[in-house]
Amino acid sequence: MRNTDTQPPTAHQDTPQGLLFAGCAYVLWGFLPLYMKLLSHVPVAEVIAHRVIWSVPVAAVVLILMGRTKDLRDAFRNPRMLAMGCVTALLISLNWGIYVYAIGTGRALDAAIGYYINPLFSVFLAAVLLGEKLDRAQLVAIALVVVAVLVLVFDAEEMPWLAFGMMLTWGFYALAKKSLPIGPNQGFMMEVLILLPPALAYAVYVGSTGEGNFMAGSAYNTWLLLGCGVVTAVPLLFYANGAKRLRLSTIAVMQYIAPTMILLNAVFIFGEPFGRARAIALPLIWLALIIYTVSMVRQMRAARA
Repeated sequence: MRNTDTQPPTAHQDTPQGLLFAGCAYVLWGFLPLYMKLLSHVPVAEVIAHRVIWSVPVAAVVLILMGRTKDLRDAFRNPRMLAMGCVTALLISLNWGIYVYAIGTGRALDAAIGYYINPLFSVFLAAVLLGEKLDRAQLVAIALVVVAVLVLVFDAEEMPWLAFGMMLTWGFYALAKKSLPIGPNQGFMMEVLILLPPALAYAVYVGSTGEGNFMAGSAYNTWLLLGCGVVTAVPLLFYANGAKRLRLSTIAVMQYIAPTMILLNAVFIFGEPFGRARAIALPLIWLALIIYTVSMVRQMRAARA
């Protein structure tokens, strides 16, 4: 299907609009732990269900205002596109679940580490699956991240599953999202519509058993769950529009805006312990990101010249 957004995606070129959209998305995600912490008393599955349910009207308003509803209908009639939409929907729902669980159980630092690792994981995916060339500096950056992960594993004597889960689900989501042959806003609406039936079924079920938190005595919980639609849909729509207008490697580097903000929230607001291993691993990851960013900027300048 031909992409029908007003500005076509550019697979190998960065655009100012893409930088603006992606930057807004990552800043909003940096503040998201503060909101999710307010919902830490609500079961993860219920939070995810309401993130899906209340994202639908937000995304629908955007599509109606843009006049893109026909594109969505065409997408659902295309078996290949529907299958790809199911893949991205599954990946984003898994990512949401891991994230909400990490924040609610006092492990926001693990979420931050996962997002820190993911930019260079995306670079690795771009090299392996998209054929993007890596220079020596970029290989050094990836090696530093590997060392940082090993430090975390050996200190904890177990795999950092939450960090890896965040890295894998978001890395493959970004890759699949970039390959989805449909406009970014239509793609997000497609994802939440695919997830809507199981989300509604679960919300109705927990409500009928008396275990739900939506409209169950506390107006505070109800409003927080309603707000999940806005805090979920708005940054994802920004991200989707940015991803279509930036190279995958650029999106990967910009991503460390969000984990830096999450880390600051975790340490200075949530009071999570930083620990020796994290004090070693995070500077290694930051150094890797600096090395990669410098390399990327040099490549962009050489391309312009």
